[in-house]
Amino acid sequence: MTKNPVQNQPLVKYEKVSKKFDNLEVLKGLDLEINQGERVALIGPSGSGKTTIIRMLMTLEEPTSGVIKVDGNPLWHKEVNGKLVPADENHLRKIRGDIGMVFQQFNLFPHMTILRNVTEAQVHVKGTPNDEAEKRAITMLEKVGLGEKIDAYPLQLSGGQQQRVAIARAVVMQPKIMLFDEVTSALDPELVGEVLEVIKEIAKESDMAMILVTHEMDFARDVADRIVFLHGGLIEEQGSPKEILENPQSPRLQSFLKRFLSTT
Repeated sequence: MTKNPVQNQPLVKYEKVSKKFDNLEVLKGLDLEINQGERVALIGPSGSGKTTIIRMLMTLEEPTSGVIKVDGNPLWHKEVNGKLVPADENHLRKIRGDIGMVFQQFNLFPHMTILRNVTEAQVHVKGTPNDEAEKRAITMLEKVGLGEKIDAYPLQLSGGQQQRVAIARAVVMQPKIMLFDEVTSALDPELVGEVLEVIKEIAKESDMAMILVTHEMDFARDVADRIVFLHGGLIEEQGSPKEILENPQSPRLQSFLKRFLSTT
């Protein structure tokens, strides 16, 4: 079992985390903390390291150096005789159980109904009894506006509806932190709003921490407690939505925001 979180301890902590892909250094000694229940939006140009940050937390990419901790427990390492050694799959799976992620692509199982898409991981990963998993799934699908679609299949739904199913599937697992990776980027423009509204409602109703990679600045303003602007693998500037969006300090952030906000 993971140890209980210490009061006031960050839920997630990146300590001098770097990531290289061949000769390209995408993250350069990142220090970042996410507190219990905090909503943090990651913004910045393509290639600045935003998605890499959350993929490492979801154990989809391994850091080149540095340490990531969840609830005080090292994620990619484990302590053996007072020393940190590379973690095995059992350790990764145990820590990953507190983390949920919604991707750009919906990644639904096409041969399963919407209901089964949302119950499958509950039953087979968490060991939730079938009837309880179905009850939770139906409640969550109703919450995202898809209660009448539980017997439909993914290909019978619009892209926006499929992404709402993907959100329901992740949230119903009751993670401590949810990761959203540009969840509207694969959608037609007219479907973006419905998905963002669902995330806003979940943020209002739950105490989960969230990391949101997004180019939707109005959405970041509405949902985030803090916005982190990345450039070249480093944190260039961070602060409240008001500070970052209305009073950006660095020339790079000012230039970036001009592309996404009608006024700066």
